[in-house]
Amino acid sequence: MGKVLSAKELKKAFLAGANQLNAKKDLINELNVFPVPDGDTGTNMTMTILSAAKEVAAIEEGSIKDICKAMSSGSLRGARGNSGVILSQLIRGFTKELSEAKEVDSLVLAKAFQRGVETAYKAVMKPKEGTILTVAKGMADKIMELSLTEEEILPLLEKVYAHGEEVLEHTPDLLPVLKEAGVVDSGGAGLMAVMDGALRSLRGEKIVLDLELKESGAVSALVGERKNRGEISTADIRFGYCTEFMVNGDHAFTDEEVDALRTYLTGIGDSIVCFSDEEMIKVHVHTNHPGDAFEKGLSMGYLSKMKVDNMRLEHHELLIEDASRIAAMDKLEEEEKPAERKAFGFVAVCSGEGLENIFRDLGADQVVSGGQSMNPSTEDLVNAVEKINAEHIYILPNNKNIILAAEQVCSILEEQPITVLRSTTIPQGISALIAFQEEASPEENTENMTESLKAVSSGEITYAVRDTTIDGREIHSGDILFLGDNGLLSAEKDILSAVREALPKMGEGEILSLYYGEDVKAEDAEALVSEIQKDNPDLEIELQNGGQAVYYYLLSLE
Repeated sequence: MGKVLSAKELKKAFLAGANQLNAKKDLINELNVFPVPDGDTGTNMTMTILSAAKEVAAIEEGSIKDICKAMSSGSLRGARGNSGVILSQLIRGFTKELSEAKEVDSLVLAKAFQRGVETAYKAVMKPKEGTILTVAKGMADKIMELSLTEEEILPLLEKVYAHGEEVLEHTPDLLPVLKEAGVVDSGGAGLMAVMDGALRSLRGEKIVLDLELKESGAVSALVGERKNRGEISTADIRFGYCTEFMVNGDHAFTDEEVDALRTYLTGIGDSIVCFSDEEMIKVHVHTNHPGDAFEKGLSMGYLSKMKVDNMRLEHHELLIEDASRIAAMDKLEEEEKPAERKAFGFVAVCSGEGLENIFRDLGADQVVSGGQSMNPSTEDLVNAVEKINAEHIYILPNNKNIILAAEQVCSILEEQPITVLRSTTIPQGISALIAFQEEASPEENTENMTESLKAVSSGEITYAVRDTTIDGREIHSGDILFLGDNGLLSAEKDILSAVREALPKMGEGEILSLYYGEDVKAEDAEALVSEIQKDNPDLEIELQNGGQAVYYYLLSLE
């Protein structure tokens, strides 16, 4: 290539970058500092860029502007987690600069890198150095410096990439937690994977594209590890329901429609088969939420040949083949009736049937499935908001890694008044909903709910998936970890010991609420409550079945 980047070269480079990130996803996940079984930076970034890559790949003979539009819109709607949102913002700023240029030379590229960094920094309320932002800024500064003398694009980007690698290697010097864990920043590593793939394309290397997200080998291994430890039994199957159906439409489904459905299914399950034959789409997916799959299909047409098998039952019991079809059609008819407009509406994010029921009972209109192990995309949240007929809508992310994606909804649905309450835990989200008052104004409710969630002290109990060191404390694979609002509170060999050490560190309170997960038996949860009560006779303890994955218990102290 020469001094100007063509639309064809941009398209191939972006797809190659997405391809390389997809290939390196598991390695990037392993760089997450906390050794818990939900290290998802690589997954979030990959799902974000694949959403854009599929839109870009569908463009056959497009201009720079066409390619940039697909890159920007696809990544924004597909953005998941903090790392995914930051990546989408880097892409958004980068493409905005390219779209406005008559031709893309070295100086335009330099400006695009700078604009991408500026856009990403603005999207983060409290930017941290030693992260993906630092790596992106390092490359942006370098390309601006070199573009003044280097006109050839490939040599320019080669030097920028080399500098980015150096910045990445120095991220532990900027974030002590990285140095202690002995890793570089995972988000920065993901960004460098994208750059690596793009450069391979620009060099003319032959690249076999694979833009379908594959099941993480690391996740599969973790499931086996949990079972082998024998502390708390669990199923081998991550997604328990084999779900099949056909979507029938009144037109020939386009590749874009099929891709959009396939991308959605990727977010709620695995083992996906999704293809069209004129006016019909055949769907097969393993998921924990068959109803979500049906509902998505219903948004595209009517369903037929619906079947759900519970794979966790030894005899693979056939469930609700006819009942599901009838229930789904009844639900569609109900949804077609215009809901009466109300003053307030709520979208809450959580994972687990018990937690979903709690949020619905407290007034949540839409519950989006997601949490630590799977962050919903911005588009998932947009779709939830659009189903609510309300003057003002609140979004409760209930996870610090979902807040940025939620905030992007406001920029997409600009005419709908939306407030994102910055709830970082499930207990905070529950407390905020309890504090809501129908007769209060949006401003008063925002203030009251924000104050309420700040008054909650939260805890999460999970297990370590590898050896590491955190805050000077040695962690070993299999240790039980108790995480508080500000980090690790205890690491022990069993849950009770972890609770006994951590509970006093949560602060003072009169009511302790415990939500036990899908891997915990009710009798084990009750036994834990009895032991806690013995140690804290004046504490009122509430126990509920949350049904969440990954985390044995969620706790709140008020």
